[in-house]
Amino acid sequence: MNTAPAVFEKVLIIDDDVELTELVTEYLRREGLSTDVAHDGEEGVRRAQSEQYAVAVLDVMLPGIGGFEVLRRIRASAGPTAQLPILMLTARGDEDDRVRGLELGADDYLPKPFSSRELVARLRAILRRSQAAQEVSTTRTEAIHIGDIELQPATREVLRRQERIDLTSAEFDLLALLLQHAGEIVTREAISKLALGRPLVPYDRSIDVHISNLRRKLGPGANGGERIKSVRGTGYIYVQLAE
Repeated sequence: MNTAPAVFEKVLIIDDDVELTELVTEYLRREGLSTDVAHDGEEGVRRAQSEQYAVAVLDVMLPGIGGFEVLRRIRASAGPTAQLPILMLTARGDEDDRVRGLELGADDYLPKPFSSRELVARLRAILRRSQAAQEVSTTRTEAIHIGDIELQPATREVLRRQERIDLTSAEFDLLALLLQHAGEIVTREAISKLALGRPLVPYDRSIDVHISNLRRKLGPGANGGERIKSVRGTGYIYVQLAE
């Protein structure tokens, strides 16, 4: 028996290209995903703040307020809206746009032009990661304590010396993976698969930018050094200091 797509699989598309949004909407509908469309930034922010979506697809180039400002306003929202996973569409495949979007809190990016298949693959990866996070929150309640950092899987909260740190969904999952393997090298392939929910793409800087965001938000370790160290050509390691 067929059932309608669950509410948590509703996608918000914020893009002023009417023809593109119609094509994407039809393709996603065939994939079992329902959509709402906003053709300017103000409307996109209003919809994101007034309804529940699993993920938003946000174009950088928008009339009125641009995509980066939309991203800022969504991340500054109260409640669950601030944690809404966002996939940014970057015109011209501009690397500066990609990095800037990730630094502002986007979970992933996709340069235009893109194939419908690639868009669906990226959205499915985000949905799988969100679903896995929901399952963890209902099955695992014990916190992870590493030094002055406390991560609560049930509420998806991160505390540093009892002070809450606001992370995006992707940043939370990446930090959780590193903390679970504190003191061990976590490869870039594992990070992409387990934290971002997709295979590693060559020349993809999203992991590096997410790591940079985590370092900035977490601040230095108790000894003044880096909490997350790079292992050249391999991956990253969360430094576990002796108590």
